[in-house]
Amino acid sequence: MKKIFFASALVLSMLSCKENKSRNAPVAENAVDNAESSVSGSLKSYRKDNMIDQIYSELIKNDKSLKALDDKLIQLSEENGKVLAIYGETLRKSESFYADAHYQSGTIKDSLLKQQLEKEIKISSDTYDLKIGKVKELIAKVNKNSDDINNLYTAFKIRKTLPEIGKYQNAHPMKTDQLDNFINKQNQLLNELKNQK
Repeated sequence: MKKIFFASALVLSMLSCKENKSRNAPVAENAVDNAESSVSGSLKSYRKDNMIDQIYSELIKNDKSLKALDDKLIQLSEENGKVLAIYGETLRKSESFYADAHYQSGTIKDSLLKQQLEKEIKISSDTYDLKIGKVKELIAKVNKNSDDINNLYTAFKIRKTLPEIGKYQNAHPMKTDQLDNFINKQNQLLNELKNQK
């Protein structure tokens, strides 16, 4: 009997919480609520994997200049990958060749032939390193610029979304009366259970 009474009280208190929650619908439109509603029920894109990107995506929908900036960054990122891929393939194959050459020359039993071969490989490798020194320097510059762009854009998005989270917080004030009422109900039930014999 006590278990049935406790279960019933628990279900009733949960239902009353749900009713109170549905009565507290958002009072103002903001990018945070819009971001959550546009993401729910659909697969999240790469842009919507965190709150900042979700909110920023909502801001982009209503701001042509933000959309244009975002499009430029996406295009530049794609070009960055294509440009580096062209050089990366040649560099990867050359490095792979020299690694294979060192490994295979190490398997030669004739020590004099092995020494000569390793010397030839080193000369070729050093010559190639001199030839591509400028290319590697420019690739490092491309990577640094890319990192700088990503860092600045991340900071920009955070700064743009900070006011939106403020609007969201103002539209959803955290009043304590529901929690107080629920704690009172819990305390009443606790007292009843303690007094049961």
